[in-house]
Amino acid sequence: MRRTPETPAGPTRRDFLRTAGAVVAASSLPLSTIELAFADPHQSFSFAYISDSHIQHIKGTEFVRSWDRGLIRAVAETNLLTPKPDFVMFGGDLAQLGTRAELDHGAEMLAKLDLELHCVMGEHDYYLDLGEYWSELFGPQHYSFDHKGVHFVVLNSILTHDEWTHNRWPSAEQRMLEMALLDNPNGSPFMVGETQRAWLAKDIEGLPRDTPLVVFSHSPIQKLFKSWNFWTDDAEQVQALLQPFDNVNVVYGHVHQIQYNQIGNIAFHSVMATSWPWPYPQSYSQLSNTMPKLTVPMNRADPFFERDATGWQMIDLETGRVAMRYTLNNNTDRTVAFNPITGRPEDTLYQEPGSRIPPQVRF
Repeated sequence: MRRTPETPAGPTRRDFLRTAGAVVAASSLPLSTIELAFADPHQSFSFAYISDSHIQHIKGTEFVRSWDRGLIRAVAETNLLTPKPDFVMFGGDLAQLGTRAELDHGAEMLAKLDLELHCVMGEHDYYLDLGEYWSELFGPQHYSFDHKGVHFVVLNSILTHDEWTHNRWPSAEQRMLEMALLDNPNGSPFMVGETQRAWLAKDIEGLPRDTPLVVFSHSPIQKLFKSWNFWTDDAEQVQALLQPFDNVNVVYGHVHQIQYNQIGNIAFHSVMATSWPWPYPQSYSQLSNTMPKLTVPMNRADPFFERDATGWQMIDLETGRVAMRYTLNNNTDRTVAFNPITGRPEDTLYQEPGSRIPPQVRF
């Protein structure tokens, strides 16, 4: 049964600054703990978020070790959280090339979680067999659930047109390889699709408009940088379905970097990856991009340190808006929190150019 929590009063500027400046425990992994706190303390709960492990099979029982270690440690740290989160979300791209060996290996590691697990599908999990084996392991590709007064929606946002998917490639392996590449003109933009949008409209139509709504997707449900598929073709149509709600938060993986944005009443936040970081599209200055102006790039990865520019987040939705506290390994911690004065998320440590530490220089 769906329940609507009592909505707490909006935070003051002092509350915002106090929350944004909170100190969190250091960690080297992109593990997210998300806390939702309401006026009734018995309704408060937390959940953990792990994403983008990209487990890659080499041969036999051999897998890429560094990516294995990222997921293994994230699972171990999740199990050690006190108090225990209510459940764990995995944000997609468990595998690199979607093979049974990779998915089985990743699922074996996730099975060591001693908490309930919910999963989002990524394109690396999907385009070999169109998600058939992933669904055997983890269930539906899109779904929703209610938990302590919050309505959660999980979307498969990495679909594309049937012509590209079914008619263009000589083999499933070739299709997977084309979609797995970051910067590939043979790829195709992602979308949620008409069938899933109709399902979403029906799923949320009976909810009171003050119901806290959290949407998990793999792609951003925004149009940011098409060349790298930081993009969802029908993003505006999905956003239009969500706009009637008072507070909507979209949390996504895929981009392997810090991003945040506000479109109407929808707050967008990315999470980090356990595998590796991506550069920012601004490094491709010859191509147009629509990265949110509020997104200030984190310092670039140090190629001599494999865990640099990965990290983890403490996230709370005390006011119905995400406040995400990033802990970056070998870098300065950052907090992105919704500022009620400006009505948008702000990076409290990196807003001013003079406060940013210079990029790493090795040569």
